[in-house]
Amino acid sequence: MEPLIALIGVTATVLTVNRLWLRRAQELEIALRAGVAAMFTLTGIAHFVGMRAELVAMVPGWLPYAGLVVTVTGVLELAGAAAMLHRRLTMPAAAGLTLLLIAMFPANVELALSGRPLPWYDELVPRTVMQLLFLTATVTVFVLTLKPVGRTANHREPAETRA
Repeated sequence: MEPLIALIGVTATVLTVNRLWLRRAQELEIALRAGVAAMFTLTGIAHFVGMRAELVAMVPGWLPYAGLVVTVTGVLELAGAAAMLHRRLTMPAAAGLTLLLIAMFPANVELALSGRPLPWYDELVPRTVMQLLFLTATVTVFVLTLKPVGRTANHREPAETRA
């Protein structure tokens, strides 16, 4: 639940600051990049501190070296979060984080079906809905960054390239 709160809270805060005070272009893209970065920073750190044992236990049994899987995915989450903060790296980071969310979904199913007592938000339907929200955020960032970097709506081509 905390990653969802981080995503929504940081995105809303940055969107509000951009809209009210900074009046920057691309405010939704900037806000979502910040929200996704906060969310993956939070989840990436959890791979090493606080929840590591629970995350290792979530790795499906058919995957060998569960501890290594958790370490690698944690590093990838932290790298993706950092890349979200650099405009030129945002698109590959959003694509990579999207693929990572898809690849890690079986661990969510494994947890939900484990029979362990879980908080309501760790059950299969709420986890699936949260995962879809996370995917929506990363895919939206990817789509918003498809336009060329460094160009604005008022950008003019050099005179020699105009017809």
